[in-house]
Amino acid sequence: MVIDKHYMEMLEYLYEGVYFVDKQRTITYWNKGAEKITGYSAVEVKNRKCYENILNHKDEGNNSLCHNGCTLHATIGDGNQREAHVYLQHKKGHRVPVTVRTMPVFDENNQITGAIEIFIDDKNEAKILSNLEQYRKEASEDQLTGLSNRRYIKAVMEAKLIEFNQLNTSFGIAFIDIDHFKHINDEYGHDIGDEILKLVANTLESNLRRHDMVGRWGGEEFIVVFSNIDAEGLAIVTEKMRFLVEASKLRMKDKEIHVTISIGATISLPGDDIEGMVKRSDELMYQSKMNGRNIATIG
Repeated sequence: MVIDKHYMEMLEYLYEGVYFVDKQRTITYWNKGAEKITGYSAVEVKNRKCYENILNHKDEGNNSLCHNGCTLHATIGDGNQREAHVYLQHKKGHRVPVTVRTMPVFDENNQITGAIEIFIDDKNEAKILSNLEQYRKEASEDQLTGLSNRRYIKAVMEAKLIEFNQLNTSFGIAFIDIDHFKHINDEYGHDIGDEILKLVANTLESNLRRHDMVGRWGGEEFIVVFSNIDAEGLAIVTEKMRFLVEASKLRMKDKEIHVTISIGATISLPGDDIEGMVKRSDELMYQSKMNGRNIATIG
């Protein structure tokens, strides 16, 4: 089996283990990923049969698969791709859970000349998936409150605006600011300020309608995106949020801290862009501040 030089170089950069066998299951290629997962170097395994007590694959029932149940042997026989969860034997003796995938190799006459096995350490696969999920969360989630962050909530608004322009399905946004937040930080400290932020965040998120979303815009500011709503509905849901935050409290050892929010909310209009909607709702929120705070102003 001839391996293209550039293809082989590419395989060396994979985390997955990759090896090639011919029709007699003689190992002709072994990449660095395979070496890392198994402990065997290419020099130690090349030109040996894969069933010669190297990997010694076993299934969940501790049955040896190298002579009865080998996916490579079956793939060479019928040309079908296969996948299995097995336990290979590391060079040091311990068992490693892996997912193996086998596929046939054909020559220019479409005749099977061998097979490829790709395998990945199941523990590493779970770790990779976990890392990817963590990266996704870090990219879209506010670390303090657990709400969507500014970048993500802005992307949601952009999507809603496209939907509005194409389908005329109106949406609304509410700009929310915690009243007297600087005073809370100055009097009780930033740790209590953080707890207040989480209190408001949890209150808002727990009382959303099914298809609405809240995110932390920055500091003590939040934005809620309301789907399929008109001005009347917007007035109802924002007043509900205002009331529920007012009715919440942070319990401390010797006292309870109550907070209120000021809200400015607006509905999407023809010709709107996100910056314009945010600016409009921000200005409405400041009207609520000027009129005494703890108010929801719709415009």
